[in-house]
Amino acid sequence: MDLDDLKRLRRARDTMDRDYASPLDVPALARVALMSTGHFARSFRAAFGETPYSYLMTRRVERAKALLRRGDLSVTEVCFEVGCTSLGSFSSRFTELVGETPSAYRARSHGEDAAIPACVAKVLTRPVKNGGPGEPVRIGEAPPSPSP
Repeated sequence: MDLDDLKRLRRARDTMDRDYASPLDVPALARVALMSTGHFARSFRAAFGETPYSYLMTRRVERAKALLRRGDLSVTEVCFEVGCTSLGSFSSRFTELVGETPSAYRARSHGEDAAIPACVAKVLTRPVKNGGPGEPVRIGEAPPSPSP
C-alpha cells in the first residue's frame, strides 16, 4: 500500500472519529478517501485490521459508554445520540463489544470513575481487542486499574 492510499484512509478514519454520530456508510467514507467502495473496504481492513463498519461501531460504542456512565440519558436516547438508527442493532453490538447490555452497563455503579478526568477515563475504558490470528475478535473493557 502506498503512502497516498494511507493518507486517504486516515482521512476517512478521522472522519469516523470526528463525525461518528453522522449517518456514515462505506460508500460515503470511500468518497472521503477518494476510492471505490470495494477498494476502500479492502484497503481499510488491510491497514487497520478491521472493517470500516467495525471501526465506526467501536467509536460509537466508546462514546455510548461515556454517555451511559453519565446516567442522564436513556439507552434509546444514547443509541440515537451516537448515530445508530436501530436500538436492537445498537444493543446487540454494544453487548458484543462490552460484554454486557447497555441497560446493565448504565445501571452498574461507575462512582469510582467519577473523579477520573475524561481524558484518562477514555483511555481506561477504551474497548480492547482480544483474540489472536484466526480467532474472532472480541472487544471488552480494559481491565480496571488497581485500587490503592
